[in-house]
Amino acid sequence: MVEYIALYGAKIPVIGFGTWDIRGKEGEKAVLNALSLGYRHIDTAEFYDNEEQVGSAIRKSGVPRGDIFLTTKVWYTHLRREDVRKSCEESLRKLQTDYVDLYLIHWPTESVPLEETIGAMEKLREEGKIRFLGVSNFDVPLLEKASQLASSPILTDQVECHPYLTQRDLLSYCQAKNIILTAYSPLARGRLLGDPVLMRIGKKYGKSPNQVALRWLIQRGMVVAIPKAQSVQHQRENLEIFDFALTPEEMEEIDRLDRGEKVASRL
Repeated sequence: MVEYIALYGAKIPVIGFGTWDIRGKEGEKAVLNALSLGYRHIDTAEFYDNEEQVGSAIRKSGVPRGDIFLTTKVWYTHLRREDVRKSCEESLRKLQTDYVDLYLIHWPTESVPLEETIGAMEKLREEGKIRFLGVSNFDVPLLEKASQLASSPILTDQVECHPYLTQRDLLSYCQAKNIILTAYSPLARGRLLGDPVLMRIGKKYGKSPNQVALRWLIQRGMVVAIPKAQSVQHQRENLEIFDFALTPEEMEEIDRLDRGEKVASRL
């Protein structure tokens, strides 16, 4: 059974389905498979060029729209007030929905005042086109600034996060401020599979290194992970992390794997 974080009236599954680099008919099939397996949190972005496939899969799945927590993002070149509106409305059209649950600034930029972008997103929220707003790839000072500018809560900051890049300081700030940290590339693009610490811990529980890493992420508190997985086998594996728990000693051991290693491209 997938666990949730309940916050500000939202109910966010702690394991979501990331769709970066999943496109076309195969992309639609991957999202459809994920929904059939029980995923109820889908993450996309206008920059991913797959919102049409995501929307089509949601429609074909038969899963009620209200049961799905759907996130998309506005690209950093579209952060002017009118551009935010146009991008959001285009995303809604492609996703075949009247609203998204979460709308994120994909990347910060110094070329547009953050106040202008946040203001545009707040207006969309007032109109019911987005339920919650958030950010992605923001450091602590920028996240703090966004929180001060927004009249409604910043629900999440989506950043690269995994055992080799623990984001310790950012997570501490998020936990103190009731902001969710959403971890993209939570499996470090396959780099965790041969890690001896994760392998040893996984052997104890009958789990893979990837499953141990996902369990570590969500067990930290106020963390959601959105791994990408195209095969049904890997999609299922990523959901099978709720039948075991790591000890405090194991959590600390994984914490020590941090080496500040970024693996994701600018996505």
